[in-house]
Amino acid sequence: MNIIEEANNLGSLIDYQDGSVVSKEVIKKDKGTVTLFAFDKGQGLSEHTAPFAALVYIFDGSSEITIAGKAHNLNTGEAIIMPANKPHSLKAIERFKMLLVMIKT
Repeated sequence: MNIIEEANNLGSLIDYQDGSVVSKEVIKKDKGTVTLFAFDKGQGLSEHTAPFAALVYIFDGSSEITIAGKAHNLNTGEAIIMPANKPHSLKAIERFKMLLVMIKT
């Protein structure tokens, strides 16, 4: 299935796996990436930084995203921008799926 050629529900493009974080790169270009993630409950990404700002859109479930020490609880349909060079981490309050858009300019 090619997301560029067909309209798709984002949730149908990635599946949850017990005890895991699953990612699927949808677009990879020199100037940026679009990646889907599926986090099982309790899973996450430890604190890290990125040299570019990123947009996170939650399209299923609930997450806690901590940016520069401040926790943000996001639910289905909500989005947040993670600024460049600010430490951030993600944790699944319940299973959640997200779209990550990173522009590298």
